[in-house]
Amino acid sequence: MDNLSRRWLIFALAASLFLLSQFYRVSNAVIAPLLIADLSLDTKAIGLMSASFFYAFALTQIPISLLLDKLGPRSMMTVLSAIGVLGAIIFSLADSLAVGVTGRVLLGVGMACNLMGSYKLLTLWFSSRTFASVAGILVAVGTLGNMVATTPLVLLVDQMGWRSSFQLIAMINLLLTVFFYIMVRDRPLHRYSDSESAVTTMKIAQAFGNLRMLFKQKEYWIISFATFARYGIFAAFQALWAGPYLMEVIGLSALATGNLILLLNAGMILGSPCWGALSDRLFRTRKWVIVAGSLGMALSIIFLAKISAETPLAVPALLFFCFGFFNATGLLMYPHIKELMPSEMSGAAMTGINFFTMIGPAVFLQGLGTLMQTLYPDASRGSDAFNAVFAVCLIFLLMVAVLYSFAGEKRVDG
Repeated sequence: MDNLSRRWLIFALAASLFLLSQFYRVSNAVIAPLLIADLSLDTKAIGLMSASFFYAFALTQIPISLLLDKLGPRSMMTVLSAIGVLGAIIFSLADSLAVGVTGRVLLGVGMACNLMGSYKLLTLWFSSRTFASVAGILVAVGTLGNMVATTPLVLLVDQMGWRSSFQLIAMINLLLTVFFYIMVRDRPLHRYSDSESAVTTMKIAQAFGNLRMLFKQKEYWIISFATFARYGIFAAFQALWAGPYLMEVIGLSALATGNLILLLNAGMILGSPCWGALSDRLFRTRKWVIVAGSLGMALSIIFLAKISAETPLAVPALLFFCFGFFNATGLLMYPHIKELMPSEMSGAAMTGINFFTMIGPAVFLQGLGTLMQTLYPDASRGSDAFNAVFAVCLIFLLMVAVLYSFAGEKRVDG
């Protein structure tokens, strides 16, 4: 197989594994009532089970950052994906909270390298002139995994049950992992990518020095808090709490709930290129677009807290789409921190931001569940409990908007 054909095959396999990562992280939302019933879980427990994926995912970024260059993406992604397959099987067999959490932890570890490893492969197999475009396509394909975890998953579960559904997906994951290991090479035999020549080996002392400089920048901490809260709140609803709210409080069916969460993801997908273009070409700012997006998310939450069983379905449909659409402004936090830091620190800066991005969902998934269980132990998934959740999320989003207004930025060139 020539380099041209192999690089697109590598892209397809890497994108498929990233799609599965996106699927697993949010799949609990539409099956939450089944998990609660089958495993005898309360609100606090289901929050912990969902959060365990993100805790494991975030913490695994640390060894990945140290080992990815040394071992190569092919080996790292293969080994971790196999762990993910094991996690999916264990999760499908869960008969208690402990087993369910074990499965979700292994899934989080197993999926943790599928984006960073894919980026590494694209760096080595594609020209730097096409890297940004190919990476954007990769993220778009991966985001489809969020959509597969909505209505399609509901339909599959209706036919097979949630346990058999996850076993089927685990088998697909295993086949992809084996095929990935057989077909992928870390780099072409004859170097295709001119970006490979730009890869340098940084000494450990220099890397720690860059981190110390990074930690002294107030913008780093403002952006880290912002991405922690913004994506934490979004993913908490996307991955879990939207399901119980729509099905148990509003009284919608699982299929209608899946459709609304599908719109949440559609808003995110459409918002990403839209806000990027507006930031680059019209407003010439990252900061104020992000502030506006945070306020848009806050406004969406205010209205979501007001819907009821009598509300026409078009209203929550619009609100879910808008919530995802405004959340997409958060992707601008990565170029924002990159533009503020020297080029030799950009990788550390974005990796540092990504850690807070991924730990946010874990904290909010578990924290919101604990809050509901603590305040309303007899009605932890009732309307009053969710009103408390909406209030907490609103406060955090307003804090993001206020704090972010104090961040510095470099003017975006036209």
